[in-house]
Amino acid sequence: MISRITIYTLLLISTIIAQKSDPRTVALAGATTTIADGIYAVGYNPALIAYQREKPFMMQIGGFNFGLNNNYLSMAGLNFLSGDTLDSDEKTLILNRLENNGGLSFKMNGQAALPVINFASGNMAITSNLMYFSSYTMPAGMATLILEGNANNPKIDMTFSYEIMAVNETAFSFAIPFDSYAIGVSLKSLQGLLYMGVDPDSSKADFITSPFAVHGSGRYYIRSGVGGKGWGLDVGLATKDMNGMRFGVSLINAMGVIKWNEPSFIKDMLSGKDKKFGNSDDVWNLKWGGKALSDSVAAVYSYSIDSLRADNLSSRSIFNSKSEVVYNLDENGKPKPFNVRYPAIFRMGASYLKDNLLLSTDITTGFENRLYANSRWRWAIGAELYRYPVMPLRLGFAWEGMDRTELGMGIGFHGGPIMIDVGFSFKSGMWVHTMKGFNFSLGFTMTDFRGRKNKDSKENNGPSPIPQDSPNNPEEGSLTNENQEQDSTNKK
Repeated sequence: MISRITIYTLLLISTIIAQKSDPRTVALAGATTTIADGIYAVGYNPALIAYQREKPFMMQIGGFNFGLNNNYLSMAGLNFLSGDTLDSDEKTLILNRLENNGGLSFKMNGQAALPVINFASGNMAITSNLMYFSSYTMPAGMATLILEGNANNPKIDMTFSYEIMAVNETAFSFAIPFDSYAIGVSLKSLQGLLYMGVDPDSSKADFITSPFAVHGSGRYYIRSGVGGKGWGLDVGLATKDMNGMRFGVSLINAMGVIKWNEPSFIKDMLSGKDKKFGNSDDVWNLKWGGKALSDSVAAVYSYSIDSLRADNLSSRSIFNSKSEVVYNLDENGKPKPFNVRYPAIFRMGASYLKDNLLLSTDITTGFENRLYANSRWRWAIGAELYRYPVMPLRLGFAWEGMDRTELGMGIGFHGGPIMIDVGFSFKSGMWVHTMKGFNFSLGFTMTDFRGRKNKDSKENNGPSPIPQDSPNNPEEGSLTNENQEQDSTNKK
């Protein structure tokens, strides 16, 4: 029987603040490509900054997002796994799902907006956010080995993947409105704070069986960096409101690369008295095997399983492993910098506003399966009800495959210059017992003291009617000036 305590532990260690988002986006399951407003348009579609409601000043006071997510484990899944044994069909179902999903993965992404620095006015915005991305994948081959053994699997891929990255993303965004559409651009400065990951090109592990023995080997090359820097670019297009409808398309992180292992003020802040980062006197550093990792070294872990047979199970020399720190220098003896791609996201969507109801739909996809990005197409639809303008209600649904759905809900309080929004979503599931994670978001925003009200589109530019009691408006039954002159002539 599979221990629930072990699985719950895996869920708990994956808890972290959630992917870059905001309460409205969480509640609408991400369907905000054509409706994001002000500073919240950055990261979704910068062209929407041109259509801020009344273009007031907007500032984010604070906010946070947190959650967890994986691609298989849930309460319903745990109940399915519980029991004395699993039959052949149940094992096949589990293995097929893990193989189709690339293994058992945990993705942890997050955002913390820096107070006061995030603000927008007119068709421009400046934003600054602390971003955290992390992903960890256990290979499907491990589940195959546990459930089926090695009888029918001569070679099993046992390669793990692991990557974490923390970045401070500062962006200057602006939008240029035209007659029927607007174009927006976000220029990003990416200040890398921390990176550690397994290099997929230099890492490999397998488990091989033969009729007489079992053997295998693995090598993981782990790169690390503190204090990287780079640039990013977002571009977007959004149409003008046409009878309540709007369309938009954007490419987020169209050009985003961070270069690590170069001089930076982050290293200067963390270095100790000797002013050299990577020594024992540092304020903080990454460590491997108790040794601090500097720019000039990388960590390597390797193992080997040598001829595991029934006659040598008690031998101590079957399994050998080695953990070491190797130098990562070029021919001139300088640390080799390495680049990490900031994953890009393509978005397109449409929205429709009718009376007190706003409907929005999006289609998004990434270009690689890394960190917060996924190469699958994702469709989302959301609804926002303004029956009570002070308290908008939100509901959203997203579909990325039968096993990757999301249900979001949220509420806001918009009173005068203060906006408080809350969003919650069930990740990879529709109910509490089927969700494979959750996301909770809370945000505080301040705007113009006049509040944020939509302009009245029905403006009357014609002349005002003359009041009934005006001296220029003759009472009913009285004669006009022309009739009075004609009447005077007839009397004469």
